[in-house]
Amino acid sequence: MREFIVEADGGSRGNPGPAGYGCVVLDAATGETLVETYEYLGVVTNNVAEYRGLLAGLRAAHDLDPSARVHVRMDSKLVVEQMSGRWKIKHPDMKPLALEAGRVFPPGRVTYEWIPREQNKHADRLANQAMDSGASASSVKKLSSAKAEADVRAATAVASPGWAPADMGAPATFVLLRHGETPLTPQKRFSGSGGTDPSLSEAGREQAERAAEALARRGTIQHILASPLTRTRQTAEAVAARLGLEVTVEDGLIETDFGAWEGLTFGEVRERYPDDLTTWLSDPEAQPTGGGESFAATATRIAATRDKLVAAYAGRTVLLVTHVTPIKTFVRLALGAPPESLFRMELSAASMSVVAYYADGNASVRLLNDTSHLRP
Repeated sequence: MREFIVEADGGSRGNPGPAGYGCVVLDAATGETLVETYEYLGVVTNNVAEYRGLLAGLRAAHDLDPSARVHVRMDSKLVVEQMSGRWKIKHPDMKPLALEAGRVFPPGRVTYEWIPREQNKHADRLANQAMDSGASASSVKKLSSAKAEADVRAATAVASPGWAPADMGAPATFVLLRHGETPLTPQKRFSGSGGTDPSLSEAGREQAERAAEALARRGTIQHILASPLTRTRQTAEAVAARLGLEVTVEDGLIETDFGAWEGLTFGEVRERYPDDLTTWLSDPEAQPTGGGESFAATATRIAATRDKLVAAYAGRTVLLVTHVTPIKTFVRLALGAPPESLFRMELSAASMSVVAYYADGNASVRLLNDTSHLRP
């Protein structure tokens, strides 16, 4: 059986303050470095950052070989003692992280060892790199193999400092239209790709018509792409009829699958699945109950879709009719914002957002959550 050593560390400048983690996976037999990972986390506590480093290291080892044994070495006495079962976990921010870390490998396949900080310099250096890089999404670096390229692309910002030079030519401009209301929308129920696929309500159809009129006045849309779900196709078809264009279905624009939460309100999920919800809110790689799609997986999918469409529609303006999570993810990646920014954006039904992509990889967010066309 293969054996790995995971060395992990996390830090927070302020506790809580700007924080990051670093971790490395080593081959136990040869000492060869197999994976290095670090990530800026935003403002969290030192202990949360340490747990996030542990979780990232275990997941990286699991990706290499899910049947392996793992020996974790950390200079955090708290994490080592709690994960070894000798100390109780009382803090509500750490309980879900510890629970998730304990699920990566079967019980008995992971051992823990405390080491002095001077023996944890590799992970400590990576954690400091993460904190130094600040909120830039380019702080996430996975150097293991080509297997990780899609994840890196999802986490690396399209945007870079400054403005696109004048000679870059016309950008690929994505007008991001959220679908109109369905019967579930006013009740704020989870409605993803794993649910009942509701149609537009009467209010939603009216919103689609108003969006169509606004886009007709804009006069720049050259192509229309839509998620395969009914509500997005209906919204796109209303616009297409007004503009005289065809609708192309793009599977990569589909909404996140919310698993067992489909059709439930946030309050109902909190009542029925409190631990899963807490983990989901704190970890972009956590899945909803029942094996839905994590925000990290959605980001990977959206990044791949973005790259494909930018290449296909360079210099053109394209309407993408899609959903809350994909639109927020397009914006997050363009800004280089951390994953938790998804919870800090408002995105109304039938709202419009715009992101432009230049030939050198720069992105410019030009509009977010415009609902002016819906007002009387």
